[in-house]
Amino acid sequence: MPALEERLTADLKLAMKSQDKIRLETVRAIRAALLVAKTEPGAGGSLTEDQEIQLLQRLKKQRLESATIYRQQNRPDLAEPEEGQLKVIEEYLPAPLDPAALEAAVQKILADNGWNNASQLGQAMGACRTALSGQVDGKVLAETVKKFLSPA
Repeated sequence: MPALEERLTADLKLAMKSQDKIRLETVRAIRAALLVAKTEPGAGGSLTEDQEIQLLQRLKKQRLESATIYRQQNRPDLAEPEEGQLKVIEEYLPAPLDPAALEAAVQKILADNGWNNASQLGQAMGACRTALSGQVDGKVLAETVKKFLSPA
């Protein structure tokens, strides 16, 4: 999706001009990750919007895990930059669904496909993950789907 790359290029220029170190590092990291993903064998030199979202989610998860570890080790000097980068990465991701909208979407998907017991969890998760790609964390989605599927 060229729109993300164009946005990153524009944001990179703004970050350089404003001397915003955290934003500059983060935008450079995102651009580097996109370049690596595009040049991997089988990528064909471009990424779909879903692939870009997955990449951004992976970067977000990495920053979140790093910040958590730094906080546990009592290293706020290292945690704060990670948290700053996390906020910047979140700006490029789609807005997350609120819990009520998530539950409504999951219920609709389950009802449309007639899934109602836990033995169909794999099918339900696949459909929900596809439909709600980038809008919800996988763990939260799994918990929500399990909540609506009765035990087998």
